[in-house]
Amino acid sequence: MGLIKIFSGKETIATKLQTAVEAENVMVTQRQNKQNSGNTVIIELFIEEDDFLKVRDAIEDFKMNM
Repeated sequence: MGLIKIFSGKETIATKLQTAVEAENVMVTQRQNKQNSGNTVIIELFIEEDDFLKVRDAIEDFKMNM
């Protein structure tokens, strides 16, 4: 299928979420999105749509504990 975005934000948080998702044996695609307002870099994380149900709970747990 296609990719779905699971996160967009700071690199430090993205790295922690990526680690949590990859612990569930799901590959994460990371993209950097430079903002027009200067040197700010937003990290976007994507997973395959088919993998979402495998990591839904891990993502929700991560968001609740932020």
